[in-house]
Amino acid sequence: MPAAQKSKPERVNSGKKQEQQPPQEPPQLRRDIYEVLGVPHNSTDQEIKSAYRKLALKYHPDKNANDPKASDMFKEVTFSYNILSDPEKRRQYDAAGFEAVESENQELELDLSSLGTVNTMFAALFSKLGVPIKTTVSATVLEEALNGRVSISPLPLGQPIFRKVEKQSAHFYSVSITEEEARGGLVCRVQSSDKSKFKLLYFEQEENGGISLALQEDSTKSRKVTSAGMFFLGFPVYRLDRSASSVAAAKDPDAAFFKKLDGFQPCELIELKPGTHVFAVYGDNFFKSVSYTIEALCASPFTKEKDDLREAEAQLLSKRAELSKFESEYREVLTQFTEMTNRYAKEMQAIDDLLKQRNEIHASYTVVPPMKRSSSKTKRSSAKESKEEGYGKEEGYTNEEGYCKEEGYSSSRERKSVRERLRKKKWFNIHLKAGKRKSC
Repeated sequence: MPAAQKSKPERVNSGKKQEQQPPQEPPQLRRDIYEVLGVPHNSTDQEIKSAYRKLALKYHPDKNANDPKASDMFKEVTFSYNILSDPEKRRQYDAAGFEAVESENQELELDLSSLGTVNTMFAALFSKLGVPIKTTVSATVLEEALNGRVSISPLPLGQPIFRKVEKQSAHFYSVSITEEEARGGLVCRVQSSDKSKFKLLYFEQEENGGISLALQEDSTKSRKVTSAGMFFLGFPVYRLDRSASSVAAAKDPDAAFFKKLDGFQPCELIELKPGTHVFAVYGDNFFKSVSYTIEALCASPFTKEKDDLREAEAQLLSKRAELSKFESEYREVLTQFTEMTNRYAKEMQAIDDLLKQRNEIHASYTVVPPMKRSSSKTKRSSAKESKEEGYGKEEGYTNEEGYCKEEGYSSSRERKSVRERLRKKKWFNIHLKAGKRKSC
């Protein structure tokens, strides 16, 4: 055989049919998340959010019920947006790719309008138990708004409106501001006295005459109401996303405190241009409608409140920077405390064992035999025998011979008859002897 040729290994025929394994498919490579959303790597948060809204609306399961490819695209788009919408996860992905981001920790936003009754009940139950559940605006509402098929009511400045919106539905409002009012700033706030869940939405005008979702603020509980607000004051105003801290709290209670300000991020828009702007209130309850109050205000008269808000948010930013350093110090001290606590328990147990051993050694210095302790069962049996013996003496029986002097019966039968008579004897059968009465 020439040296260049290699002999093929012979197969051993064992008489059994060899199972043919199907060829393994090569693992699919993940697409770059920027490519999935169709945005450049240096895109802003607003560009990322706009691209996500359009793609999510395009591939939403409600519009593509029988298209599995559209369902996969919707999951991929949502997964990519969940990374890029979080500044920390985006930084980790830019540095190390998918290895730095765990896919199981990504949160999916649920569209309650697409869930059945049973799934909605389970989601409501988990929410009651404290499990953080993120919801999204119904695709039907977004599509109708994008196609311009929604009715929009005017919302005058400084005039609150009280209304009720059904679950997974929205009420749209238009707010018109002048150039002077735009310079002073605009505030739109919504609150619900019955603590219902809702979303405050802001829409931008599209070229086709429709409107697309640009900003979203979920309601939060404060005191006896739930509220949400958007502040366009001409300077960066921050919003607090509590989903990051709630997920951290489920894993580590201490992490909930240190992650509390991770969701403290600046809003995408800081001011509005003169003209007409569209807001909406979306009912986010699981089953019931939402009663709410909406109002739009010009911020010009609120000069003091502007300064206080800017000062408070500046302090929160400094606290967020301090928390990172404080967390490392806290973890170090906590580790030392845990070690000291474990050592304390071990030392206490060791000392108790030594003291017990010392007492046993002291007790071993004796020549007196150990005392035998009678069990409680033995005591009860001896007490029972003594009682029966006493009964026999009262009736004239003798336990030594085992016979009655008068009748000649065995002691066992006699004791049995005595016990039966005592059992039948009642308190009202006691023989009372009446003494002779003395004369008065």
